[in-house]
Amino acid sequence: MKNFQPHTLALALAVAFPSLAAAQSNEELMKELLALKERVGQLESALKAKDAAKPADAEKQWGMTPAQVQDFNRVSLKTEALEDAIEAQGFKGLKISGQMDPSFIYNKSQNRAGFQFLNSVGDDGYNYDNSYFGMALIDFQKEMEGGTKWRLTLAPNRGVGAVVDGQSVVHEASVSVPLGDLQNRLIAGQIPDWSGYEYLPPTQNKLITHNLLFDFTLPTAYTGAGMEVASGKWIMKGVLANMNASRKSRFNKTPVFAYRGDYSKGEYAGFGFAGVHGKAANFRSDDVNPVTGNAYDNRDSTLNLLEVDAYFIRGDWTVQGQVSYGQQQNGAITADSVTGELRDSRWYGASALAAYKITPRLEGIARIDYLNNKKHGGGLLGYTFADDRNGIGPDPFGDPEAGANRMALSVGMGYLFSSNLTFKAEYRLDRASQAVFVDVKDGRYSKSNHLLGASMVLSF
Repeated sequence: MKNFQPHTLALALAVAFPSLAAAQSNEELMKELLALKERVGQLESALKAKDAAKPADAEKQWGMTPAQVQDFNRVSLKTEALEDAIEAQGFKGLKISGQMDPSFIYNKSQNRAGFQFLNSVGDDGYNYDNSYFGMALIDFQKEMEGGTKWRLTLAPNRGVGAVVDGQSVVHEASVSVPLGDLQNRLIAGQIPDWSGYEYLPPTQNKLITHNLLFDFTLPTAYTGAGMEVASGKWIMKGVLANMNASRKSRFNKTPVFAYRGDYSKGEYAGFGFAGVHGKAANFRSDDVNPVTGNAYDNRDSTLNLLEVDAYFIRGDWTVQGQVSYGQQQNGAITADSVTGELRDSRWYGASALAAYKITPRLEGIARIDYLNNKKHGGGLLGYTFADDRNGIGPDPFGDPEAGANRMALSVGMGYLFSSNLTFKAEYRLDRASQAVFVDVKDGRYSKSNHLLGASMVLSF
């Protein structure tokens, strides 16, 4: 700060007050100037003392010693270097999660009981007592700058890849690319089916087994590309894709159009719908006409699926439901008795689930399913032949034109042991309108079967 000069100050005073300067004598003016000079000196000393005290005061107010400042700078440099290394190695925006659910299953008609974990779907087929439980899954998700999302989920023997081709460990391999903004996205890859109120992973499914509609009327996965659009309370997505196939076989060129819409009515409730229209694999086309002896055309056939689902989750209560309708050209179990030609399959059904938290950790669950599958001996998505394990098709000793209608009642409990571990237990009664469940012990057929299950679901 610049020092004041006495003569300068005196000059300023003289200019400011010329009449005063003229009236006073030189001696009086000199006395006043000396007094003013002394006062300016006092002010300069006070200012210098204050400036000298500032650094120490500032350091005390900052609360850090010079050594602490050096440590802070070193930590800052290391943090910046670590962030740079994470980004350079591709870990920025990467999330890794996983889960597994070793299960125990007892099936009365199949005369078996034991643990079930990582067994191959290709060896045993997909059945209601051999669904997606007993799996181990690891999930890699990465979001890049600009909003592009990439996902790879691996599930050896138990994911949708294993169901589709019997050996793939890839459950999902998909990308989501924003087009202009984050609400409009291009989606592509292998995507698990999104229909219905029940989710596939055990961590998101309240019971151990899945409902009848999930197991027998919904697709497994789509391989293709499409769009996802979010607008207000709506989320819509659709793809042109191969259904349940990573590639089309020869003579088959037509994809399916699969779509899903979700509406969140509020904090506690919402509804959705999904559908599939196009051509998909028809396993009856591999068969031979029993009348003419000629092979069928071995081609995909037209498929139409539609389902509507809804949910209400508030407080201790969870209520979910779904209705479904489907048909497939030339997919019926029983061919025409006169010409031997294949006929269309058609089905419809409903499922409802209710769960109540008895305590914050213990939840009671009940689910009931109905599936009408009578037309032309029956026939469901992927089930174009009689199946006496799952109770599909006509009574082998009855009318081949009448397929069995199916029902299932499941009751169970879930106990949240910790934030990462849940124990489940389930009793399931499966019923049919005809005797279509075979007892492997004696080969007899009955209208019902019993299943008991237990599992522990771990996740991170």
